[in-house]
Amino acid sequence: MRQDKRAPGELRKIKIERDFVKFAEGSCLIEVGSTRVICTASVENKVPLFLKGSNSGWVTAEYGMLPRSTQIRNLRNRVSGRSMEIQRLIGRALRSVVDLKSMGEKTIWIDCDVIQANGGTRTASVVGGFVALVDCLYTMYRRAIITSIPLIDFLGAASVGIFQGDYILDLTYQEDSEADVDMNVVMKGNGEFVEIQGAAERDSYSREDLNKLLDLAKKGIDEIIDEERNLFKDIVPNL
Repeated sequence: MRQDKRAPGELRKIKIERDFVKFAEGSCLIEVGSTRVICTASVENKVPLFLKGSNSGWVTAEYGMLPRSTQIRNLRNRVSGRSMEIQRLIGRALRSVVDLKSMGEKTIWIDCDVIQANGGTRTASVVGGFVALVDCLYTMYRRAIITSIPLIDFLGAASVGIFQGDYILDLTYQEDSEADVDMNVVMKGNGEFVEIQGAAERDSYSREDLNKLLDLAKKGIDEIIDEERNLFKDIVPNL
């Protein structure tokens, strides 16, 4: 039993409040245990220079942490190397489940603002960013900006690791900082992986360890995607 009384293979409670920000085309507040992230989606009628004239859209992301989202104050508006890496991960992940050619030359910006961090902020941002993105696409469809919702698949993310000899799912900050191995996994609804980020913090790990961690991540992500399917059953019922 872990410090928060969860079993090794148990997710923290996830709560998602859609339409959290009034003016955004899509938004949500996602809570994963005590980690909380506000995600918004905004539409811009232009694309990066390398896509001009391609009739293709783009999805990109920005990620940041509020000054007191952690135990000590972060500098406001500082984009660290960690933040850059995470926002690129979020953008890559979200683009994997959108038919960009069906959007026309428009960019959807996903902003992920961490208001409280207790581990798993990047995986929560992927899931919350996906929810905001789907609602944004639905808003664009209702406003006749696009003729269909160009969603290819669902998307989920979860952290896994080896902590005190156990394979565990959905690490808290304490578990992440003390784990022998930690890994972040992003996966589509069809079971294909989008991203695997894994490192041994103290010692190396075996192929058997890797297989067990990926199986555990898939179990958790399947549960998350089931929740997403329930959230959007009226928007994309056949996906």
